[in-house]
Amino acid sequence: MTTPVLLDRHGPIALLTINRPEKLNALDYATNDLLLAHLNELEPDDGVGAVVITGAGRRAFSAGGDIHEFSRSIADGIEAAVRDFCQRGQRMTARLEDYPKPVIAAVNGLAYGGGCEITEAVHLAVTCESALFAKPEITIGIPPTFGGTQRLPRLAGRKRALEMLLTGDSFSAARALDIGLVNQVVADGRELDAAFALAKRILRHSPLAASRILTAVTRGLNTTITEGLRIEQEQFARMAATRDVHEGLTAWIERRMPDYQGAEAKQ
Repeated sequence: MTTPVLLDRHGPIALLTINRPEKLNALDYATNDLLLAHLNELEPDDGVGAVVITGAGRRAFSAGGDIHEFSRSIADGIEAAVRDFCQRGQRMTARLEDYPKPVIAAVNGLAYGGGCEITEAVHLAVTCESALFAKPEITIGIPPTFGGTQRLPRLAGRKRALEMLLTGDSFSAARALDIGLVNQVVADGRELDAAFALAKRILRHSPLAASRILTAVTRGLNTTITEGLRIEQEQFARMAATRDVHEGLTAWIERRMPDYQGAEAKQ
């Protein structure tokens, strides 16, 4: 049987590929669960500093949830549908959003529904020029269920997000860049290279500092500015007790490139 998510390691970068091209990489329950399992597996691996997610083939990053499977859960009742579909998808996207290592989406085609919600949840995203995005859940009579009603307004603003959510209309890669859903638009076929290049730019720096930044930003977005500043201070305090801070400061003074080890304790 074909594995629905492929895991490949390219040095310090782990590549996760949603591998259902014949279904436009739709997120059935097995795919959702395997994505989550791979993220859990990679988190404690000190040899992995960043994760890139893409879709198999050239047609789709992910066309969203597997409607045939979801319809069976709907037939089983509200409790089953909420548990099997909504809560499962929300766990996966929340894990992406809260992940302590940078996660970058390389969007290589359609990113509809759940595919768009993965793009919303990850820390950074690169897309090819021909990619299309959409929030089409309303066309089958439901709101988004993997966090789209919450994350898209935070990224795009309330009115722009509501237009996308309420019409279900698709929008271009250029529009995704304009609203802050993606960081970069590149020529078709170059999105994976661009995602890897972005990961390598991050990996030049302390992995501990990157993790502290991710935590401060993710937690701070959902608080007041006063609480956010307290979170920022906490994350700085955690870094101040590390070898990486000592190495970074020493390297700057000595005018050399730092050699970060990701070590928590001082030398």
